[in-house]
Amino acid sequence: MYKGYKFKENKILVDQSKVDLYAKASGDNNPIHINDGYAKNTSYGKRIAHGMLTLGILSEILVREFPRSWYKNGNIKVRFTAPVFPSEYIITYGEVISIVESEEKKIVKCNIGCKKTDGTEVISGKAEIRI
Repeated sequence: MYKGYKFKENKILVDQSKVDLYAKASGDNNPIHINDGYAKNTSYGKRIAHGMLTLGILSEILVREFPRSWYKNGNIKVRFTAPVFPSEYIITYGEVISIVESEEKKIVKCNIGCKKTDGTEVISGKAEIRI
């Protein structure tokens, strides 16, 4: 791994079944995610996926790139910039922006994010992993 290394992008369909399963697993049953009638009367006009569902999909690239270090020694800071609607595809991406080495550890800093297929940014942020 080196500065400028780009993670393999993932293109994932966020469908209503994923949203429903996430609601059940997390206990987040906000009607904007699961009730079409309710969601039609919001500013979005339809159901939206949970932000944390989308973040979980994004974090999969960190698990893949840092399988032994991410869970134990990783942290992430992100901004949610646009909603994801069921039936939309999202594309996750990441890039190493620096590697700081010392005698006892190496810290890898990354830009990470998620966008829709039309280029709309959904999540943007940074991750840091001690390896």
